[in-house]
Amino acid sequence: MTENCLFCRIVAREIPAAVVAETEDCLAFRDVNPQAPVHVLVIPKRHVRSLDDADDPTLLGKLSILAARIARDEGIAEGGYRTVVNTNRDAGQSVWHIHLHLLGGRRLGWPPG
Repeated sequence: MTENCLFCRIVAREIPAAVVAETEDCLAFRDVNPQAPVHVLVIPKRHVRSLDDADDPTLLGKLSILAARIARDEGIAEGGYRTVVNTNRDAGQSVWHIHLHLLGGRRLGWPPG
């Protein structure tokens, strides 16, 4: 855990979040500023700053598998959903703990945003 990291503090339950799923390695919770009817953040429980710092392909796979499971549970899998990982400042990463955005529940435009 990194003390100043918002998501590490959510994992430690120091900050409340609307948790939708949890595994041994991952936590998923609703985004406080949703960009779609379903907007869930899927994070590893251990601190990884960004995709550039990721070194565990198994953990990255676990994030994606959990996102797909949540999409099915939320009823958006059949219609379709988007997963996004913003990496570093120019891509819009604002919390320095890798996180996957799961978005769905409506037709999503292209390009994203």
